[in-house]
Amino acid sequence: MGVHKKKNIQYIGFNDFWFSVIGILMLSVSIVYIFNNPFDRLTLLEVIVTWVVALFFSTCDWYINRAILIRLRKKYPNLKDSVLRIMFLFIATTTTVIVVDFIGIYLFSLVLENVSYNFLERTRSLVVVILLTIMIMAIYEAIYFFMQLKQSIRDEEQAKQAIVQAQLDALRNQAQPHFFFNTLNTLRDIIDQNPKEDAKQFVDKLSEIYRFLLESGNANLILLKDELKFAKAYIHIQSERFGANLILNWNIPEAALNTMIVPMSLQLLLENAIKHNIISRAKPLEIHINIKDDYIVVNNRIQKKSTQLPSTKVGLKNIEKRYGLISNTAVIIVNDGHQFSVSLPLLKKPQ
Repeated sequence: MGVHKKKNIQYIGFNDFWFSVIGILMLSVSIVYIFNNPFDRLTLLEVIVTWVVALFFSTCDWYINRAILIRLRKKYPNLKDSVLRIMFLFIATTTTVIVVDFIGIYLFSLVLENVSYNFLERTRSLVVVILLTIMIMAIYEAIYFFMQLKQSIRDEEQAKQAIVQAQLDALRNQAQPHFFFNTLNTLRDIIDQNPKEDAKQFVDKLSEIYRFLLESGNANLILLKDELKFAKAYIHIQSERFGANLILNWNIPEAALNTMIVPMSLQLLLENAIKHNIISRAKPLEIHINIKDDYIVVNNRIQKKSTQLPSTKVGLKNIEKRYGLISNTAVIIVNDGHQFSVSLPLLKKPQ
């Protein structure tokens, strides 16, 4: 019984118990008022009998039409079927009221004397009852349409979120191999230029970084303080390679540490700066990382290499796309030929 009721509520769009009770009472009272001359003086018993008869007809009309409504919604559930469903409902409502009126009068004629069915005499009352019933069914339809519209909007929003999430997953999965590709290039350089012991230390530090990547999981945003740990671990590895020729100036106030940032974005900027600029004793690379307004800014003087390492063309585009999917605040890139600066938006914690 409970399951059946739950299914009916699904097709009605809401729990209409009290709506039905109050609606039937109002419909029956309206019928009594409409079909009795206010100047006629009826006894209390006559008023009660008239109201009970009206209540009987109202209840039958209401629940039969409600059952037809549920049946039609099961058969024509979609918004595109609304016109067809409403047309059938109009025909069914008109037919139901006439049939219920005929059967009801016939049953009363078996019990009461001087009661007979005359369709022409009943026409006025039937038209009014049909109009009232159609109004009630229209309320049901309006509520159902509203619920369907809400569900349609909700489904569309969920579909959009699923698409955005898929895009974010693809971009995040793109960024990690990019990082792996570049760290392998760095490891190759260390093996060529330094003792094996340095290469071992590099691999140990690299394992710590990959542990961080695993722990960050599938997050689309992480705390700035966690991204800083990752970025500093990466810089520590690069410092073993470049020594004092690589200079990092960190100026991050504590208040900014609990803001959110796209994972691996800061590290990718540092990686790009190291990859595309000369780093030597004659030309040390100085990178500045500071907070300006609601951005973390990574800035360095351009010291372009004459020969470039192989590139996966990921870096900045990847960061821009991920920020574009998560936030309306864009990444700011400035290249004046002398200085290269990238500003990453710092976002608030999602609820």
